[in-house]
Amino acid sequence: MIPIEHALIVASVLFCLGALGVIVRRNLIFVLMSIEIMLNAAGLAFVAGSGLHQQPDGQIFFLFILPVAAAEVAIGLSLAVLLWLNYGTLDLSKIAAMREDSFRQ
Repeated sequence: MIPIEHALIVASVLFCLGALGVIVRRNLIFVLMSIEIMLNAAGLAFVAGSGLHQQPDGQIFFLFILPVAAAEVAIGLSLAVLLWLNYGTLDLSKIAAMREDSFRQ
């Protein structure tokens, strides 16, 4: 058995790395991958907590997290394709600057 402290440390490190990726990176694909890492870290924490209490609640929550992550990937990738076709870049700061310029005109 893995101690719950180890699982929660791994989950918190993964969540912090995902949050750092969302804050620092400007590429849409990297931001989506960082959100995916954060969702998986939350799922790992739920499963570790349910293992500690010998209850299936955390595993059931993880079953709800999986479709949310799949929907995030599907919608995110469709937005990435749309942004690439309209703006020719996936850099979020450049897209925001282009949108501000188009609103000023």
